[in-house]
Amino acid sequence: MNGVSEGLIIGTTVGVVIGVLLAVGILLCMRYRRSQAQIRSSSSRRSSTIPIRANGVNTCAELSNSTTGQESPREFEDRGPSLWIEGPGRKSLISASGIPKYAYKELQKATSNFTKLLGQGAFGPVYKADMSSGEILAVKVLANNSKQGEKEFQNEVLLLGRLHHRNLVNLVGYCAEKGQHILLYAYMPNGSLASHLYGEKSAPLRWDFRVNIALDVARGLEYLHDGVSCCNS
Repeated sequence: MNGVSEGLIIGTTVGVVIGVLLAVGILLCMRYRRSQAQIRSSSSRRSSTIPIRANGVNTCAELSNSTTGQESPREFEDRGPSLWIEGPGRKSLISASGIPKYAYKELQKATSNFTKLLGQGAFGPVYKADMSSGEILAVKVLANNSKQGEKEFQNEVLLLGRLHHRNLVNLVGYCAEKGQHILLYAYMPNGSLASHLYGEKSAPLRWDFRVNIALDVARGLEYLHDGVSCCNS
């Protein structure tokens, strides 16, 4: 009887979890289709500027084509949002409104010459940086062989730097020097989700934790879709 009861409980729990995940998937699909419909309906009204949601508030900012001079490390830009300029053999980020700009040498020192590796992804390696201010950051370096890294770098600096949500890791700075494109994020001391789901050193997560994680991921994705499309409607 105990075996039957345990099997029934496990089966019921798994069924509930699967049902919740399916509901979340359907919700995300509906949200995505709605956002795509809004983008298509407003595409004819778009100009050459890119509307974005600034600092999580329902206000829009436009990309300026004004240039700036040389800036000191970690200087906060105040002359307009980011812009990528392309020319003969040249592509550079010239401005990032509200996002601190770090010097390459500062990051090189903070990461012990980029040896404190946290992980490796399709975008490139991520290093731990112990800054001189005492704060700890995660430094993401664009891999030279990353096919879509350039596009991701532009999108993250232009958009994710202005989107803030409790389920998203905040972009706190960037560096574009010496041919390197680097993003700085808030450091997550508990490690990656994968290490908790599959890591040998971690105890298996309870199913209620897994459901909460799935819901938090869904909320973060929903915010990204709504945050980018809010100014297009």
